[in-house]
Amino acid sequence: MQRRLLFIFLLLTSLFLLLGCEQRQASVDDTADTDLAISQQPAPNQQQTQLVEAPVFENYVDLGDMPALKERGVLRLLAPRGPQEGSLPRIGLPMSEWRELAEKFAHSRGLQPQWVYVDNFAQLIPALIEGRGDVIASNFSRTQERKAVVSFTRPLQFVSELLVTRRDNGLQPVPNRPLQVAVRRGSAFAETLIHSEDAQNYKVTYLDGPVEHEELLTAVAEGRYQATVIDSNQVNAFLPAYPQLTSSSKLNSERAIAWAVRRDSVALRRELNEFFTAELVLASQKREQALRDWQEILESGTLRVLTRNHPASYFIWRGELMGFDYDLLKKFARDHKLRLSMIVPDPDMDLADALQAGMGDMIAASLTITKGRRQQGLVFSRPVMAVKELLVAGPQGASENNNLTLEELLAGQIVAVNPQTSYHDSLVKLLQKQHAQELLPLQIKRIEGVTTEFLIDSVASGAFPYTVVDSHLVAIESTYRNDFRVVGELPGDRDIAWAVRAKQPVLLEHLNTFLEKHNRDLFFNVTYNKYFKEQKRILKHQGQRLRSTDVLSPFDPIVQKYTQNTDRDWRMVVAQMYQESQFNPQARSFAGAQGLMQVLPRTARQLGIGNLYDPENGIRAGVSYLDWLDDRFPQNLPLDQKIYFTLASYNAGHGHVRDARNLAQRLELDPNQWFGHVEEAMLLLSQPEYYRSSRFGYVRGREPVNYVREIRDRYIGYLGVERNQYYMDTQ
Repeated sequence: MQRRLLFIFLLLTSLFLLLGCEQRQASVDDTADTDLAISQQPAPNQQQTQLVEAPVFENYVDLGDMPALKERGVLRLLAPRGPQEGSLPRIGLPMSEWRELAEKFAHSRGLQPQWVYVDNFAQLIPALIEGRGDVIASNFSRTQERKAVVSFTRPLQFVSELLVTRRDNGLQPVPNRPLQVAVRRGSAFAETLIHSEDAQNYKVTYLDGPVEHEELLTAVAEGRYQATVIDSNQVNAFLPAYPQLTSSSKLNSERAIAWAVRRDSVALRRELNEFFTAELVLASQKREQALRDWQEILESGTLRVLTRNHPASYFIWRGELMGFDYDLLKKFARDHKLRLSMIVPDPDMDLADALQAGMGDMIAASLTITKGRRQQGLVFSRPVMAVKELLVAGPQGASENNNLTLEELLAGQIVAVNPQTSYHDSLVKLLQKQHAQELLPLQIKRIEGVTTEFLIDSVASGAFPYTVVDSHLVAIESTYRNDFRVVGELPGDRDIAWAVRAKQPVLLEHLNTFLEKHNRDLFFNVTYNKYFKEQKRILKHQGQRLRSTDVLSPFDPIVQKYTQNTDRDWRMVVAQMYQESQFNPQARSFAGAQGLMQVLPRTARQLGIGNLYDPENGIRAGVSYLDWLDDRFPQNLPLDQKIYFTLASYNAGHGHVRDARNLAQRLELDPNQWFGHVEEAMLLLSQPEYYRSSRFGYVRGREPVNYVREIRDRYIGYLGVERNQYYMDTQ
């Protein structure tokens, strides 16, 4: 029997190897004389049909923008293929990261990613322009020649182009004998060589077809070519395998790596830029960090709080961050001279998991104290408030006065809940009581990651007959809507509290001291009433609470108009606009700044813009000034940090930010990182011992530090609403 199995295994292995060889040979033969070779799987024979179940992608021609892509449900991602058709990029190379990023973007827009391969870089742009792909998603350099025919996204990174030769050949040019440099046809390297100051010293040899870096480097190592060119972001992945080769920055070239779309794919380019900016800004929040207690939090100067976009805990109203937990913790942070950073994980991520991973220092999200959460490792503060769990139905739901017990009322009924909430545990206990009473059991409809609002909406629309809601949330929701009703109450009171990890005793002590000190005092009562008692204020805040990012301000179309041809995310500009003027186009500062973006008239005149009180002029001036400031910083600055340095310059002036970067370097901080580094140096520039030795002198450093943080936090708030909105839409 074992021999028979071994024979079958060897037979199948041989068959797979044979098929692989046939595919590779077909790939080489088919690419001999083609102008645009889009990779397609060869027609399967009878044996292959039995082994290959996935349908072959049949490409098509489509020149549409985002609406057309969403109608088809597919995003075609163009990339050059290697010797093996459609082969996966090697781990550790930029293409691996680009592949993951491209597929993540497609999924975030509800599209199915489909890779379409061409033979070489020269065929990428023709394939895009002819409509055989939608995005060039590769290690693609943004050059002037390419910008003339396609539209590029914001840079993903900046790289240097390095000349690679044998160590024993050297790089000194020989008179009348130019260095022979082999490059792939269509790559940006040839453009660099041709336009370099030493162009006469190079003879470019173009290689056609699928050519990988290993082939070029091997050819140089063996002496078949004298040199080749490689991007700096690929050097560490390749050169260690070639000890006889060396690289040099002799070309003195730096390029932006970006993706490309057709010039009329305006919406697709904008959504790619939005996605890239969001990924950059959120990356630091998603990164697992050290598990900190009080001393480490004090040293960092920032308290990181995990929460949810939630009517009781944390939300955005007209661009302003609000919420019961948020207001309490803002005072707690201020009392201890800490900055407050609210972190909203993805809806399907459990807050306890996020806390244990180090994404935050504590949780404040209207969490009910439960045995299950304690078993997850959460340690709770003293209660913040006590609530009841209420059974909610649609407007035509069962009456409260039907004299049925809760167990009888829910016999055989469906109750929809998020299994991550305490409601689920309460329903399980109710189910056990029904079983003991020999009643028809209720059915728990578990919906992962959804909000209480989503469940109330579902009950109100008739999608489910019942859900469970905490009493303080019912108080908020019933203030501005009347499409649901309370039909029962689950037994017992529930305590809501903040949560920390087991090894944070000092943080827990400080939180408990704060809650005990303010237990029902004036500050607590005013804050509590603001969110749960005062109907006018609740109606004002909750009725206009941001639930969707479809409209962030009355001026979104104008912002989108003036950012669509830039690398800027329009949502970041809206977040900044609120910081500047609270969306008031007639705003004027004590220093004379005017309009929505609070630009000084003399700055606007230099940009050729007048009447800043006109919303279009004010926004155009603000975006233009941001672009001007952005150009003042070196290209090699990390792209996410460049956003923060530009914002700080908008508030305090480019000169003061440059002083802060220089001071950060003197203090052995990182001059290329804003948070925790340059912002700390900026704070010191209000002290004589530091500003007297700086070029631009005194600056109220607290203002730009708070300015950048508040805009960043508002922008992240927008992203949280958007992620939540998308998640609910897909349920």
